[in-house]
Amino acid sequence: MSTASERSRNRTGREWLDNPAGLGALVPDGFTLGVATSAFQIEGGILDDGREPSTWDTFMGQAGRIADGSDASVATDHYHRSAEDVRLMRELGVDSYRFSIGWSRLQPGGKGGASRSAVAFYDRLIDDLLANGIRPMATLFHWDTPETLQHAGGWLERDTAYRFAEYAFLAGEAFGDRVESWVTVNEPATVTLNGYALGVHAPGATLLFDALPSAHHQLLGHGLAVGALRDASVTGKVGITNVHSPVQPAGDSEDDALAAELFDIVHNRLYADPVLLGRYPQIPEPFEHLFGFFREIEPSDLAAIAAPLDFYGLNYYMPTRVAAGSPTDAATPDGFSSVASQLPFSLEPWPEYPVTGFGWPVAPDFLAVTLREQADRYGTALPPVVITEGGASFPDVVARDGSVDDEARVLYLAEHLAVAFAGAPGVDVRGYFVWSLLDNWEWAAGFSQRFGLVHVDFATQDRTPKRSFGWLQRLIGGRSGG
Repeated sequence: MSTASERSRNRTGREWLDNPAGLGALVPDGFTLGVATSAFQIEGGILDDGREPSTWDTFMGQAGRIADGSDASVATDHYHRSAEDVRLMRELGVDSYRFSIGWSRLQPGGKGGASRSAVAFYDRLIDDLLANGIRPMATLFHWDTPETLQHAGGWLERDTAYRFAEYAFLAGEAFGDRVESWVTVNEPATVTLNGYALGVHAPGATLLFDALPSAHHQLLGHGLAVGALRDASVTGKVGITNVHSPVQPAGDSEDDALAAELFDIVHNRLYADPVLLGRYPQIPEPFEHLFGFFREIEPSDLAAIAAPLDFYGLNYYMPTRVAAGSPTDAATPDGFSSVASQLPFSLEPWPEYPVTGFGWPVAPDFLAVTLREQADRYGTALPPVVITEGGASFPDVVARDGSVDDEARVLYLAEHLAVAFAGAPGVDVRGYFVWSLLDNWEWAAGFSQRFGLVHVDFATQDRTPKRSFGWLQRLIGGRSGG
């Protein structure tokens, strides 16, 4: 007799389009289904409660930084509409909501005490979630570094890690009795690569490999924050979220293999190895000179970074195909970079896969590859895994009756959730959070990319559940005992 995992793995996503409850019946016992957002992308309210600017406030105000010229001053106005958004989540039936706390909102300027009005806002959100049977998962840092800290060097400076730990303690003291799970840092790789190396995200630095100190300082901040949360006696579980992209050489040459190994290090292993193994990865000899910063790392730093975790957050969006040699243009998966052509590798297309609105390959089979890589690399050092983000942008079309038939997103979710439910040997997968609940302000893409289960009219802020919302609602209802 086949197991639920085998049945899930052997069905295609299209077979679940009209049978979400059938896929729901394959959800493992105790598996968490949730939705995710981040503060800067949805809250708006930038002048409320004493909030001070973050690096993204500064970045979006610079000409040419945002694809559509928009800004997040209102975003989806979640700051004033959180009750409406919680009602949508209750209607959807999710178990948990992953949101982020705005560092510049809770601790304006990145130092000093917590803002009382900001504490009141997050108190209301958390209490409303709990009153509606939704478990809160709070992310402490989702890329919005206080601008005053950036003026002092941001994550290139070691001191920012200590400031982050102080902020973590404030959040733990305020909300630690009610938050079920804590994510310290979200995707440090994206902050380092997009923000400090390639300049396509805030703070817009173009340092290439000289950006690597920002990776270590984020990881140190994570480790110190783990200790700070536990010092604050939080009752919830504590983890980190890294984004993983399985890497494949574009060809059979040794040069392509070395280039793929380099990309795997700077995107995946540089962030996971120290957290899970307490050491940085071995650098291939041709590239050792690019990683000189790591020769001076103190053992005490690595001990802090490798603090035991209750779960490991994994974001998966796409695989990466890498060739040796510099790119012929300035394109990156998240925008155009003036220095990308100086890299020693190029990212190659995946013509065998359909693509999202961002042009990212839709490759659910590589989610299974990612999970297997975690088991192979980290073995018993790997805590239970929560897929803390997975989703896709598509050019959604609003019909005359106001509905949005986003079949491509439904298919994406069906295929990826089937893989998540099936899991992988040696990996204890505990949950999947869909990115995102709402269409939002998508960083350097502005409002041009829509990821939401709920359509947002950015002029009126009207919310309209899409087909994907109803599909996931039926899947959740189809769970055993659901």
